[in-house]
Amino acid sequence: MISLSNSENGTVSSTAATKRLARAMMVSDGEFSLLLACCNSVPRQQQVLNLLTEFSSADIHEVLLSPAANKLYTAITTEIGTTQPDALMVRGLESVVAINQLIISTNIMRDEFRKQFRFPLVLWINDEILCKLVWLAPDFKDWAASTIRFDVPNNQLVERIAAVPTLNVLIG
Repeated sequence: MISLSNSENGTVSSTAATKRLARAMMVSDGEFSLLLACCNSVPRQQQVLNLLTEFSSADIHEVLLSPAANKLYTAITTEIGTTQPDALMVRGLESVVAINQLIISTNIMRDEFRKQFRFPLVLWINDEILCKLVWLAPDFKDWAASTIRFDVPNNQLVERIAAVPTLNVLIG
């Protein structure tokens, strides 16, 4: 019964966060905005994206970054060309090999995002990428009003922590 309760709380939390993301994309209609969607589980990201289609009628394009990507702006413009979608989701940041270089170049190119993109840009990140954005691209990260979290339910988080030996030593 405890896991059912946690699962229900996770679903309610995800639904609320998904509605918040849909609303933020709608408000940004026709203008650049940076939205950070933080989720530590790639399968959960896909669940949220599926749910998002229920709450938003926007034409949402998706870019999946390759592990070899080294410039976010270039990867996006190569993928979308001159089209201006209603919103753009960027996934795969956690798989990029040279993530520090990509984040630093994003901070350097930040003005181009605002000049060239007339749509909300949703970056799907995890906690590690969020920390890197704060440290390596503070000017770019500051454009995001707040981070929308899609956290894993508490019971899954406890299972994750128990599976990581160094964390287990620190908290146990």
